[in-house]
Amino acid sequence: MSTPSPSGTAMPGFCPVQHGSPNDSNEPRILLHTPEFAAHPHAAYQRMRREHGSLVPIELSPGVPATLVIGYRTALRILNDPEHFPADPRHWQDTVPPDCPVRPMMQWYPNALRNAGTVHARYRQAYVAAIDGIDLHALHSTVEGIAIPLINTFCERGSADLQSEYAFPLVFEALNRMVGCSPDIGGRIAAGMAALFDTENAASGMQHTAEAMMELIALRRAQPGDDVTSRMAHHPARLDDEEMLYNLISFYGAAIEPQTNLITNTLLLMLTDDRFGGGFLGGATSTRDALDEVLFNDPPMANFSITYPRQPILIDNSWLPAHQPVVISLAGCNNDPSIAGGDRAGNRSHLAWSAGPHACPARSVAYLVVQDAIDQLLDALPELHLAVDRNELSWRPGPFHRAMTALPVTFPKSPALPVH
Repeated sequence: MSTPSPSGTAMPGFCPVQHGSPNDSNEPRILLHTPEFAAHPHAAYQRMRREHGSLVPIELSPGVPATLVIGYRTALRILNDPEHFPADPRHWQDTVPPDCPVRPMMQWYPNALRNAGTVHARYRQAYVAAIDGIDLHALHSTVEGIAIPLINTFCERGSADLQSEYAFPLVFEALNRMVGCSPDIGGRIAAGMAALFDTENAASGMQHTAEAMMELIALRRAQPGDDVTSRMAHHPARLDDEEMLYNLISFYGAAIEPQTNLITNTLLLMLTDDRFGGGFLGGATSTRDALDEVLFNDPPMANFSITYPRQPILIDNSWLPAHQPVVISLAGCNNDPSIAGGDRAGNRSHLAWSAGPHACPARSVAYLVVQDAIDQLLDALPELHLAVDRNELSWRPGPFHRAMTALPVTFPKSPALPVH
């Protein structure tokens, strides 16, 4: 390979392509699992872009290298090329210690998220059919029926933590009803999923989640109902118990943390940005605009959509090594300056739902639950105010999510709402 010299003639032996990769062991890696990154991720993305371009050498946890993609168009190329960038991590996980904190979140499972080709297609058919069977009209009433009793637990007090007292329990209960889950089983699932996302006690979290879900699967095989678990269990794809388990874990994982964080991140925007004052707190259209802005700027899953190249591959003048994680920074890509500019109201070209064959199939359900949750709260308590300065809010460390530890608010004390 050669390149023109200043005089226009070729310079033999000169290669403009970097022969290293973002995973080279001698290159410093940026840590994504620190409190510092959690507190200021956008400043970190800006530094990454200046120093590395679209592909960034990172550590997901100590000693676990990966490449973070922060270029929007590069991400679309990767997400739409499952042949070269499959989601199957089995080669990678053989090189990772069993007690690696992020391994339970990333390793292979028999589900749609972690497979490719015909196996992925079989799982996804059952998964999508189960989700498509959700009655969105009935879901409106379900969310309202959950939201009002929750609001009544704190409305007369004049203060609340909207993360723990509203967003999380609302999403959790709505999900339980969608999957046909009892409160007891659901509580154990929620605790396990939280441990998975935080990566602190991920292995224990996976064990507790699996035990609870196996009880749910056995129940819905024997007593099917109008719910996600029953539809998946009795789909023509004939998923066995293990396949059911890990597709349900994927469904829970895609709902509990991301939807909870989307509610609170959107409320934070609406409570602290002057553009969204006054009449903004009134209507559903404005809530949707706020949601889309958050999905662009602060998506609840900031870094995910992980793939593992089948072989070394040249992307943006760098070689990505085979079988090593390539993580899409949904937040970094959405804020890529090459796609910036213009009014983003109503713009849904963000990557918060991912893209390609692994794009989220439940986005309509998620939009509905999150938007209804916010509207119910603001209808009941229109004079919400953040209880602390925005800079005093803390964010949970972890390489994958964008999540506050709490969202404390105050408001005029209000009588309890009637429960229908």
